[in-house]
Amino acid sequence: MTSTTATCSACGTRNRITPVTSGTPQCARCKAALPWIVEATDADFDDHVVASVPVLVDFWAPWCGPCRQVGPAVINAATDLAGHLKVVKVDVDQAPPVAARHHIQGIPALVLFRDQQPIARQVGALPAHALVGWLRSQVAPIDS
Repeated sequence: MTSTTATCSACGTRNRITPVTSGTPQCARCKAALPWIVEATDADFDDHVVASVPVLVDFWAPWCGPCRQVGPAVINAATDLAGHLKVVKVDVDQAPPVAARHHIQGIPALVLFRDQQPIARQVGALPAHALVGWLRSQVAPIDS
């Protein structure tokens, strides 16, 4: 498995995040919650949807204009909901079996998983504020 990096919004430290961990990523220096964003393939998708927090899967493709519009909003949502959400990005051209298994017929498609099961779906480009609002409505009930 490869790792990704995230910069802590609290102290600015760059942190290495391994794709599959228990708990949620925290800054090595100040222990603040970090955005948890990973890329998945056919080979490791099932491992990535295992998490102690809800997992938002962003099915996208590099040639898709609306996907490129939604991408920054997904990253911002991961940052806003750090410690409460994991984001898994799946390039549908690189992982067609995963896309087919989850009945992805249009992109961008966002599927929210809890306990490795899809619980909500949003197809099409959402403005950033609408995406965060949708996610908060889905994630908030488990945070109480």
